[in-house]
Amino acid sequence: MATAVQKITLSSSRDIPLNKLVLSQSNVRRAKAGVSIEELAEDIARRTLLQSLNVRPVLDADGAETGMFEVPAGGRRYRALQLLVKQKRLAKTAPVPCVVRDPSVDISAEEDSLAENVHRASLHPLDQFRAFQALRQKGQSEEVIAASFFVGVNVVKQRLRLAAVSEKLLDVYAEDGMTLEQLMAFTVTNDHGRQEQVWEILQRSYSQEPYQIRRILTERTVRASDKRALFVGLDAYEQAGGIVMRDLFQQDDGGWLENVLLLDSLVAEKLKAEAEKIVAEGWKWIEVNVDFPFGHTHSLRELEGTATDLTAEEEATIDALKAEYAKLEAEFENTDELPDEVDARLGEIETALAAFEHRPVSYDPAEIARAGAFVSIDSDGALCIDRGYVRPEDEAPASTDAQVETETGSDASEPSAPTVQRAVITIGGQPETEEDEDDTVKPLPDRLVSELTAYRTLALRDAVANNPHVAMTALLHKLCLDTFQHTTSGNCLEASVRQVFFSIQPADLKDSPSAKAVAERHEAWKADLPKDEAALWDWLDALDETSRAALLAHCVSFGVNALYEKGDRYGGPGVSIHGVQRRLVQADRLARAVGLDLVEAGWRPTVDSYLGRVTKPRILEAVREAKGEQSAQLIDHLKKADMAKEAERLLEGTGWLPEPLRVAEAATAEAIDGDVSEDNEALPAFLSDDEETAGENDAEEPAVIAAE
Repeated sequence: MATAVQKITLSSSRDIPLNKLVLSQSNVRRAKAGVSIEELAEDIARRTLLQSLNVRPVLDADGAETGMFEVPAGGRRYRALQLLVKQKRLAKTAPVPCVVRDPSVDISAEEDSLAENVHRASLHPLDQFRAFQALRQKGQSEEVIAASFFVGVNVVKQRLRLAAVSEKLLDVYAEDGMTLEQLMAFTVTNDHGRQEQVWEILQRSYSQEPYQIRRILTERTVRASDKRALFVGLDAYEQAGGIVMRDLFQQDDGGWLENVLLLDSLVAEKLKAEAEKIVAEGWKWIEVNVDFPFGHTHSLRELEGTATDLTAEEEATIDALKAEYAKLEAEFENTDELPDEVDARLGEIETALAAFEHRPVSYDPAEIARAGAFVSIDSDGALCIDRGYVRPEDEAPASTDAQVETETGSDASEPSAPTVQRAVITIGGQPETEEDEDDTVKPLPDRLVSELTAYRTLALRDAVANNPHVAMTALLHKLCLDTFQHTTSGNCLEASVRQVFFSIQPADLKDSPSAKAVAERHEAWKADLPKDEAALWDWLDALDETSRAALLAHCVSFGVNALYEKGDRYGGPGVSIHGVQRRLVQADRLARAVGLDLVEAGWRPTVDSYLGRVTKPRILEAVREAKGEQSAQLIDHLKKADMAKEAERLLEGTGWLPEPLRVAEAATAEAIDGDVSEDNEALPAFLSDDEETAGENDAEEPAVIAAE
């Protein structure tokens, strides 16, 4: 016979006046958590009470009911109701729906209170995201939703963005297949197909970190902080139909521009329009580009322009700004911290005064006709116009004395009579001359002049060798002409600096710390040096020894050549393998002397600078040297593109350098310097002819960037 199932009896419910309720000391909730009492009270006022209170009758000493009820479960709701009474928004006798617990049961009030809180299942975050989305679809604004649930508007935007992720990925998240942080990373793009594609890629990778998701999703984009984006402006880009990808969960520096081709076309159009504006100035040529390589003006002559004078109105403005600046400084001289508005105003004045220092420059119209300008974008996204450069082929031809006399003489308008040049006959190495009957002084024979100046040259060498100060001045004079004025005319001192240009260079070379330091130092010296050769000599002669040494070092530095190039093993006109090797050994010696550290100089092993341009064994070798074998094993199964990206992350901050950027030990360098063989075995690993084996090692897949 089957045992009968005992039926349970639910506790009764009824409305009890609020003033008949008291908070039970058996309530297990002590610590404050979650929504505040004030926020809960506002929610009850808007939506009324959504959940009954759990109460028990208060008994007297004899066990009889007193008419009062204690609240062991629902204490926060009870406090919120009391707050509404205190605010005169609810009557103290208002009926409250309550579930009345039978006091005769064996279960304690503490157990009821604990059970209500422990058995409560929190809402899954995805359900909240979708609920917010449903409210938004029903017409509620983000501000209204935020106010209804006492959260910030940005929180609502974040949750709506999470709900807008691909349904396939939301299902994975609902089944705990991905973390909330990973889901946040996918919100960078609204392209569901791309989101799902990246998730599939991550299933084959050991790294599924949120930063990796963001990096893959944005690898084909341009940051809003890129100078091209700053130059065009996000408004113009979006008006042209461009899409900006934003990350609502992390600082994204303005986001990412998805339509790179559109951005480049807008940049080209704007640069061309800016170039058209300066065509009327009369330049012979104008070169336009987003960027120009480092040293692109070294072989050109720069025109010396004249800064325009200040107008009376501009001078009055400058005086007024300086007076205002001095007044504010004096007024707040003894203040520890300037008020924000005063600090901002001082900054505005400094900016305005600095703008007056950069005066427009005027040039000789005749020089403009043979010179040109470069139009580009600087690193801050501002338009950069570099005017006044003359190419060697555009230089004016040198005028002969006869031409000068014809052009400047009083009879310039009359045709000059043709001159008949007498043939010069040479006998025994000496020119044959005829005795003239007149007393005209003839020029000295060339041979005699050469012999006489040979004596003078030798004597001058001896004298200069015994006067170091003059020798230094002469050397500096010549080097300054080479470095700053690029003169091609003769000089009595056969010493020169042949500037080394980089025919092959990385795209970011001009923005490197070293390039900026060289350019700043060069411009600082250039501003001080006189333009006239004679005045330059006097200025150098009077210069103190410390400054002379610094200027000499600057000029000499332009001749440093530590470049590797393919040596000619067959003795052709190019540099030999032996010559390249000796150059690099001497460069190592120089690097040791100055304590060169490429890490401090700003070089980092990135995908673009190194890792994407070498074979997989080279990438693993780099990680192994910097982080150890275990780190190398973490990425050895990846394809080359993923391996290069992960290696970049692993090498960050390690100070690792590839062999060409390391400084060889002195003993090794001296040994190589003493006996450099033409055989590949004598060369360092990075100089050996490994181009054939590189293809074999990485034949399984193409490189991210073709090796140089």
